[in-house]
Amino acid sequence: MSADEYKTLGNQAFTNKEFEKAAELFTKAIEASASPNHVLYSNRSACYTSSKQFDKALEDANECVKINPTWAKGYNRVGAAQYGQGDFEGAKQSYNKALELDPANKMAKEGVEAASDALDAGASGLGNMFSDPALISKLMTNPKTAEMMKDPGLVAKVMQLQSNPQSMLTEMMSDQRLMTVMGVAMGVDIGGPPPAGFNADNVPSADVEMKDAPAETPKTETKPEPVPEPTPEPEDQSVALKAEADGYKAEANKLYKSRKFDEAIELYDKAWETFKDITYLNNRAAAEYEKGDYDTAIKTCETAVDEGRDMRADYKLIAKAFARIGTTYVKKDDLQSAIKFFEKSLTEHRTPDTLNKLRSAEKELKKREQDAYVDPAKAEEARLEGKEYFTKGDWPNAVKSYTEMVNRAPEDPRGYSNRAAALAKLMSFPEAVRDCDKAIAKDPNFIRAYIRKATSLLAMKEYTKCIDTLAEARTKDAELGGASSREIEQLSQKALSARFTAVEGETQEETQARISRDPEVVEILQDPVMNSILQQARDNPAALQEHMKNPDVYKKVMTLMAAGVIRTR
Repeated sequence: MSADEYKTLGNQAFTNKEFEKAAELFTKAIEASASPNHVLYSNRSACYTSSKQFDKALEDANECVKINPTWAKGYNRVGAAQYGQGDFEGAKQSYNKALELDPANKMAKEGVEAASDALDAGASGLGNMFSDPALISKLMTNPKTAEMMKDPGLVAKVMQLQSNPQSMLTEMMSDQRLMTVMGVAMGVDIGGPPPAGFNADNVPSADVEMKDAPAETPKTETKPEPVPEPTPEPEDQSVALKAEADGYKAEANKLYKSRKFDEAIELYDKAWETFKDITYLNNRAAAEYEKGDYDTAIKTCETAVDEGRDMRADYKLIAKAFARIGTTYVKKDDLQSAIKFFEKSLTEHRTPDTLNKLRSAEKELKKREQDAYVDPAKAEEARLEGKEYFTKGDWPNAVKSYTEMVNRAPEDPRGYSNRAAALAKLMSFPEAVRDCDKAIAKDPNFIRAYIRKATSLLAMKEYTKCIDTLAEARTKDAELGGASSREIEQLSQKALSARFTAVEGETQEETQARISRDPEVVEILQDPVMNSILQQARDNPAALQEHMKNPDVYKKVMTLMAAGVIRTR
């Protein structure tokens, strides 16, 4: 078993006034604890005090304050043990130390008062107690003290008590015989050190008539008010309550899994009433959510947040309450509120699950806003406005108008293509390429988008990508009737020519050497099929025209022509 488990059992035994058993359990808890725990020593000290083992109680209390010298309740334990030993002055000092650390400590206040009363009673009462001139003779004839009084040393001490009672207080507490003598003088049977005003049931001892006093003038001794019986610390008592509340939660969880939500909610409420842990409120909100009572679930989570703030609950639990509110608002189709609470949750504690929920809600809200913004009529107005700006050479405003067109008609590829044209004029070629890709994705047969993409790639000197884009455009255009074939061919020739044009400062020989090392040219020349086609072309040029109907062959032949490998007359 763990230290906490032994501690819980010890608390239960103490509550049942099984002090010896409780002390054994706290001993096991101390042995099982990974590090010295001042609360465990405090609790065992309380057990020893309650069972009148004041020496052991003081030893544990001193160990408690040694481990944690800033804990006021530890000094209460020291004071209780000292009081039990009859060291009222020491007890008063210990209780005053507790008050220094915690001025509002009720037990310490009562302890100071009780110790002060005991000191006052000792100063004034002992003199009266030993003022009887016949005391020595009574002690010598009393069966309890007759044998003791044969010791001249003890007789001397009793006589000193009669003359100066206060000076003998310390020795009285250490000499068992003097304690018995005092009991006979008081008319009380004292068999051992008294528990300082406590009987076994934690009730103040009743005033007792002094049997040896004259009947007509009975004397009674006013007892000091007792110090309250030590009880387990509040945090120890809470362990039992927490265990009880967790039991309710466990049963509620079973009901939740069985979809018996009303019964589960009742038990979560009972757990919360037993012990304040906002986990129970979070669980109750989950049951209310599954039940479909969304507004109540939100209120429960809000209560969990408020209560959690007051009791300084774990920020993870507060984050969970916020996230649960967000999830509930998603269910209520209130995405803006959901996003608000997901963000609050992430501020408390960042988790992948909540972050994914936030992103999903934001994405859905953005889509809805975009859908609500769609208006074909206004999109057409924006297109015409953009065209006017484009014609005037006002490229920034053209981009702005075409962006409005895209937002108003996100499925119309013309908006993306037109904006790409304006972006290209502003030398924003990568953005233009991305817009062309979007237009092609919307309509794979939109040839103008291919041409604008290839133009931007050519400006970026991405010759291979440009030629590949044009080859794709050529195939699509042929399927659609070839209306743009001439423009595509011209742009292809331009791209091929630019690819193999001499670089500034490069000689013709260096240009040829660079071209001969071009990876694509080398690959084409090593292709057996192309070698066969080129061999046929030498003998029959018309055969090459037939082969060039194949797009792949066409592209390779045009590449070799641009590189100067194939020359035309």
